[in-house]
Amino acid sequence: MKYADARAVVTGGASGLGNAVARHIVAAGGRVSLLDVQEGPGQAAAAALGGSASFAKCDVTSETEVNAAMDSARAAMGGINLLVNCAGVIGAGRVLGKSGPMAGDFFTRVVHINLIGTFLCDKAAAAIMQANVPTADGERGVIIHTSSVAAFEGQIGQAAYAATKAAVAGMTLPIARELAMFGIRVCSLAPGIFSTPMLAGMPQDVQDSLGKQVPFPRRLGRPEEFAALVQTIFEVPYLNGETIRLDGAIRMQPK
Repeated sequence: MKYADARAVVTGGASGLGNAVARHIVAAGGRVSLLDVQEGPGQAAAAALGGSASFAKCDVTSETEVNAAMDSARAAMGGINLLVNCAGVIGAGRVLGKSGPMAGDFFTRVVHINLIGTFLCDKAAAAIMQANVPTADGERGVIIHTSSVAAFEGQIGQAAYAATKAAVAGMTLPIARELAMFGIRVCSLAPGIFSTPMLAGMPQDVQDSLGKQVPFPRRLGRPEEFAALVQTIFEVPYLNGETIRLDGAIRMQPK
């Protein structure tokens, strides 16, 4: 499949990695529907991308909202053949914090957004993709998860976050195996330390220090690099069932 033919749904598309993916798709000639819980920024992001983009307010933890948003995206673009799951939260917190043990509701919220939200979007998009006309290779669509290097080297304070990112990576292969019969591929990306709006709010010396922890290149990852790898996955049919690290060879320390 060629990126110019992409009809993509990008969750968390109002900012950060999701927005970079959306911009890359539109620049290549594809169409995109942004899903985000932030209505104002989401509308603004879609408007900035022009007529090839649309926006739907969506809380990915709500099965009803996800299904409605996918139907809206299919109508706006004439179909869906790519889903990129970028919606998520950091959910930082110690199991035994200064104010006491982590609340179960806090852990549950992170699971609902990062893991269950990804699953709900997966199944809703796959239900639509299975009806697509297959390519010469038999392809009908591609689903991409956003995992994290925290799935493998979770730091202190990342118990909830690392658990969800490991789970997202863990469900990649079984879903890829199941959806193979429909010609739908599934992969995960595990980014390292990227220059996102969250990091941009930190002091420059902190950003520089984080970048120097990366073996090579000694800098923060660029959202455009994440977006470029999404395109590669979409266009290379033999990439399937895999979690790919995009991290400059960093291996995170305990803290």
